[in-house]
Amino acid sequence: MLAGGTAGNELLTSVTGAILIVLLAALGLTIVRIGSLLWEHLLIGLLLLGPIALKLASTGYRFVRYYTGDERYVEHGPPELVLRLLAPLVVLSTLVVFASGLVLLLGGPSTRATWLPIHKDSFFVWLALTAVHVLGHLPQVAGGLRADYGPAIERLDHGAPGRSGRALALASALVLGAVLAVVLIPEFGAWIHAQPYFHHHH
Repeated sequence: MLAGGTAGNELLTSVTGAILIVLLAALGLTIVRIGSLLWEHLLIGLLLLGPIALKLASTGYRFVRYYTGDERYVEHGPPELVLRLLAPLVVLSTLVVFASGLVLLLGGPSTRATWLPIHKDSFFVWLALTAVHVLGHLPQVAGGLRADYGPAIERLDHGAPGRSGRALALASALVLGAVLAVVLIPEFGAWIHAQPYFHHHH
């Protein structure tokens, strides 16, 4: 994907994964203090949508190329069995968490009774699955960062063609998330104003 063959695809997936780890850690901090950090929670949640879309695209591309018999991807081999079995569940829980979050944001506090339990429960399922997924891929993530953004000598030894294309894809994903966040910031108001009410009516 974006030139660079299987190695390029793996590097794009790894570096996108690194960005997601950082943003998800920040999102986790907002969940601990959701009462005072709701605005930040909504913002980071929207920022995440761009990198998540890119990660789904790069892993989906590898999946399609492998199962349609592309020689380079077949030769490269599939991920480890446990990670392969987890992948559909990670994707499904990711879609449920972020789709329910968007429905809550756009629907306003009146959708809380129906959608907040779905958002919360799917988040815990997603967190458990994603933790295993991230731990399984940490060596690749570290290697990907070194190969594309480490010292020049390491990039020569371990890099793959298409680095500028991958950098552009990453930048575009982050810009997409940022634009979406800016466009939807006006929707935050209803939730922020409803907060005191919710704190007294649990």
